[in-house]
Amino acid sequence: MGALVDLLNTNSTHATLERQENLMLNLTSAEYGLLTDLYQLTMTACYVGEELDQQQASFELFTRRLPQDFGYLIAMGLEQALDYLEHFHFGSEQIKALQDTGIFAHAPEQFWALLANASFTGDVWAVPEGTAVFANEPLLRIEAPLWQAQIAETYVLNTLNYQTLIATRAARLRDVAGPEATLFEFGTRRAFSPQASLWAARSALASGLDATSNVLAAVKLGREPVGTMAHSLVMALAATEGSEAEAFTAFHRYFPSAPLLIDTYDTIAAAHQIAAKLQAGEMHLSGVRIDSGDLLSLSQQVRKILPDIPIFASGDLDEYKIAELKAAGACIDGYGLGTQLVTGSPVNGVYKLVEINGIPVMKEASGKTTYPGRKQIFRRYENGLVQGDRLGLITESPQDQHSLLQLVMKQGQRTQFSEPLDAIAERTARSITSLPAQTRQIQQPTSPPIEPSAELVALTQKTRKRW
Repeated sequence: MGALVDLLNTNSTHATLERQENLMLNLTSAEYGLLTDLYQLTMTACYVGEELDQQQASFELFTRRLPQDFGYLIAMGLEQALDYLEHFHFGSEQIKALQDTGIFAHAPEQFWALLANASFTGDVWAVPEGTAVFANEPLLRIEAPLWQAQIAETYVLNTLNYQTLIATRAARLRDVAGPEATLFEFGTRRAFSPQASLWAARSALASGLDATSNVLAAVKLGREPVGTMAHSLVMALAATEGSEAEAFTAFHRYFPSAPLLIDTYDTIAAAHQIAAKLQAGEMHLSGVRIDSGDLLSLSQQVRKILPDIPIFASGDLDEYKIAELKAAGACIDGYGLGTQLVTGSPVNGVYKLVEINGIPVMKEASGKTTYPGRKQIFRRYENGLVQGDRLGLITESPQDQHSLLQLVMKQGQRTQFSEPLDAIAERTARSITSLPAQTRQIQQPTSPPIEPSAELVALTQKTRKRW
């Protein structure tokens, strides 16, 4: 087992350096094949030995229940999942690393040949990013040779679970803050990894936030990064140049009109200093940020001192705190959102086999029963609002309902181009406004009714009787 950790078990200096480099864990697309749980590979070896690896299989990704106080989810992460499937392969270095573990000593020789020629050749069905979904509804289905669909499980779950969480939190924050508020994503330092911070920023922007402080994410997404300053700049310049006011002046020397962070020492005193500079025509300002203290009281006092200057708030804010601040009459024009946006109760999505070689299958464990067969979500609207969903089989007709799952990859090739972020953000906004009020509320929400179709119920009963 030690070979899993130390793939180059040697005492040479050269090997030690190589091992240290490997442990930096920087991910490249060439390593996508190995970014999976071990049991996906051991199962694949077993499938090969039993001559099942090429059997056509269908797996669906869904969540059995929503996080507490969530009435819906906003699907996100499809773009990264499709990129993974497009680049899925095993290079010679990755295959050798597996062989060096010794774990696969009894695997059939065909297993290695399968990996050497690996690529994803299946179909993918998914709800578009930015679509509202509910418990037990598939966000994605992979139809592919069994071994391919099996290995994909770990990566696509990681991708869709995390990004759907961020997208849903961002949508809830936008819904509570209102369309007029400015919302910035500040979560890079709290995201679960540097790479995750990039996709968290994308998910937030695709779900209604205005901008991100993550420079790399902004550049890659064609956006302008945003931000103010840290308390350390104010403390450093105040200590060396004489005062907090001098710190503000120095910062504006290089970034004229930039927002200023005013709560390093005395928020109200800082606001008065800024007001004096504004009245003297010595400063132009696009906003001030308050990151601590009683945000309600401070924002109201600062508004009286700086009546025409936008006030931004930050500091572990979530949708509940924003709702409280708004209800109490806080004078806040925008929010910086970090820790509570990019962390929180997970979206506990699962990935389950629903059909193999045309045979519907289901899990019957207590509390974890699944529906068999390839499914479609049929959504019914009335006066623009979601009235409920019918969870049916892929062979059923939509009747007067909308089919949510779309074919996004055919035989390993995308069937549509990547969508612009603005288009996804518009879909997210439409999804939210289409939900009933009781589904959008952040305390004890109620999801619309989700009913299995008569055909799905019949197939479930038939599948149970068979086993």
